Amino acid sequence: MDPGHRQPPLSHQSAKSCPVIAATDCGVEMGYAMTDLPIFDLILFASGTFAAALVTGVAGFAFGIVAAAVWLHFLSPAHATALIVAYGLIVQGISVWKLRRSIQLARLLPFLLGAVIGVPIGVELLHWTSPVMLRISIGIVLILFSLYNLMRPQLAPVTAGKAADGMIGILNGVIGGATGLAGIVVTIWSTLRGWPRDEQRTVFQPIGVGVFLLTGIWLGGTGLVDAETLRLFVIGLPLLLAGTWAGLRLYARLDEAGFRKVVLGLLLVSGIGLVLRGG
Repeated sequence: MDPGHRQPPLSHQSAKSCPVIAATDCGVEMGYAMTDLPIFDLILFASGTFAAALVTGVAGFAFGIVAAAVWLHFLSPAHATALIVAYGLIVQGISVWKLRRSIQLARLLPFLLGAVIGVPIGVELLHWTSPVMLRISIGIVLILFSLYNLMRPQLAPVTAGKAADGMIGILNGVIGGATGLAGIVVTIWSTLRGWPRDEQRTVFQPIGVGVFLLTGIWLGGTGLVDAETLRLFVIGLPLLLAGTWAGLRLYARLDEAGFRKVVLGLLLVSGIGLVLRGG
């Protein structure tokens, strides 16, 4: 490589020329290596990690959504997904431990069984999904998710059985395996079911942990967790813990409804930005 040459970001390269399963053999095609990230991108990475942990501490979900909105501008889909899984497992694990006495395994089982089917399918999508398409898809999810929660339509609670819960679990697993957004589908589904807020958290947070764990195992087995991912993990870990601590403090002190509207507004803007950039 010529002196002074700056490696182009992943958004200017073809994902199909380098399947993510072979990341360790073709690092040039995987986006910036950690040591090649400009200082501004490292600052954005740290800021995105802190913000995602903060939001998760307050709202109980959305780590992957917030992190992806920032990270996918300069990290490869494989690196971003692996980091979202690892960090999300830590953040959600803390909350699940606090909820452990209220969790009902029978209610979680259909979602978990669906995740076992869906996660491998989602991870396999990483082999064939281009960075542009993934960015646009994430942007659309951000926009729909934000608009839905901002409008808060007053719908009658959905009545459904375990079969429907299982199908939601499969879809949740597919999206979680492909993007690291482990609990987004179950979160929306819990809202549609009309469950109280505390009851919702005893469902979507344990499911998020389960999907994160399954995805992490699958990613590790397919070679997507490489040395650069581990280095980025170490860099962001202190910010993750600080953000989680701050989020839990804010959850106890601030008006969650107002804070949540601000976060959703920022997510909406981020989603629009990703869609425009992807196109």
